[in-house]
Amino acid sequence: MTAKERGSIERELGQLETTGRREIAGRIKTAREWGDLKENAEYHAAKEEQARLETRIARLREQIRTAAVMEVPASGGRVQHGSTVSYTDRNTNRQHTFRIVAPHDARPSDGALSSASPVARALLGRGIGDVIEVPTPKGGRVLRVDSLT
Repeated sequence: MTAKERGSIERELGQLETTGRREIAGRIKTAREWGDLKENAEYHAAKEEQARLETRIARLREQIRTAAVMEVPASGGRVQHGSTVSYTDRNTNRQHTFRIVAPHDARPSDGALSSASPVARALLGRGIGDVIEVPTPKGGRVLRVDSLT
């Protein structure tokens, strides 16, 4: 991952460990004050939310612990992690633009494509004008790299 991606994870982790935990603790405290915990739906919902929060915190800590931070060098005209690449899908004649990111940052609807996806793996190392055949579950696609930054 890039230093920017790691920073994003660290910010999210910091927010969850402070504000997130305080909010959940407040909800649990309020629900406890309402009486019998056996039949207190608000209490059980808050405890479930606390478990989800702690799971997310543990996952983020693990990502940071195992991350290999790399600087994104000048591309030299090649698609690499961190590149923004525009390509035309020759099957549909539609152009797409994505930034190649770490899998946990992937949000295709926001233009962030996982480096582990079949399309990104096929694009990595390619240059402008290259035509690539990509096998996908819905059949092969033919892509042409139009631009990259």
